[in-house]
Amino acid sequence: MPDTAIDTARDVVRAALESSSNRPIVKAFFDDATNTVSYVVQDPGGKSAAIIDSVLDFDAPSGRTQQTSAQALMDYVREHDLNIEWILETHAHADHLSAAPLLQERLGGRLAIGADIRIVQDVFGKTFNAGSTFARDGSQFDQLFDDGDSFKIGALTAVVIHTPGHTPACLAYVIGDAVFAGDTMFMPDAGTARCDFPGGDAASLYQSIRRLHQLPDEARVFVCHDYGTSDRPEVAWETTIGEERLENIHVREGVSQDEYVAIREARDATLAMPKLILPSIQVNMRAGHLPEPEEDGRRYLKIPLDGL
Repeated sequence: MPDTAIDTARDVVRAALESSSNRPIVKAFFDDATNTVSYVVQDPGGKSAAIIDSVLDFDAPSGRTQQTSAQALMDYVREHDLNIEWILETHAHADHLSAAPLLQERLGGRLAIGADIRIVQDVFGKTFNAGSTFARDGSQFDQLFDDGDSFKIGALTAVVIHTPGHTPACLAYVIGDAVFAGDTMFMPDAGTARCDFPGGDAASLYQSIRRLHQLPDEARVFVCHDYGTSDRPEVAWETTIGEERLENIHVREGVSQDEYVAIREARDATLAMPKLILPSIQVNMRAGHLPEPEEDGRRYLKIPLDGL
């Protein structure tokens, strides 16, 4: 059965490999506190750009937010006189707060995520007892993407690939020859993301990754997180589809779905919850907006006891 989304994305990658005018300029920003990589992606023929997976700094012991990571993005955008057309999320992150509303207020752009964010909102709306005023229809975002949707960043063509498994709403963005994989897969020597969050599924993640493996080997892959490894203490965030397909320690040629599911589920059983999962999810399911102030003018985050 034809995979129209992958076929379209493959054509976009090939066009970029044939002409540098279709290859985006990618600037990475690494956040040490959360090991998150955010990206500014620019049309090489102009000033149009997008921001992917931004970070709002959050100190859990004090409950304080800061804008240091977001400010670095804004400084770069202004220094290069870029026009932000999109602020993109690969998924509702469980390990950091999104700075999307702040960036949108300061820089403009449309805020987008996968359409299945509605599933995440429904599940975690109940977990956090968000109440009837919390919309579970994705309306906090300007655009909800489905598999195979396409959009423009200046003259660049971007294609959306739905990559469920880590969460139901995960996406990869194929922009020119660059694949922004989110938490679908990490650097080849680091493997893949966990699948034990509500709505996660290791078999689905395997299938999502195998779809991405159908893109040209030369396609650049940019990951959302890196923690280094015992053999590679320095962090890294760029690889290729070919390297992922042949060398990823969890999903590569020759590894069956059943083998991967067994590896992933055994590893997930040993992992602690991310340190910032409770603040992150309840903010990110709201498109990065903090909860509304209460009667005393303060905003509060909830800790659902025994909820996860």
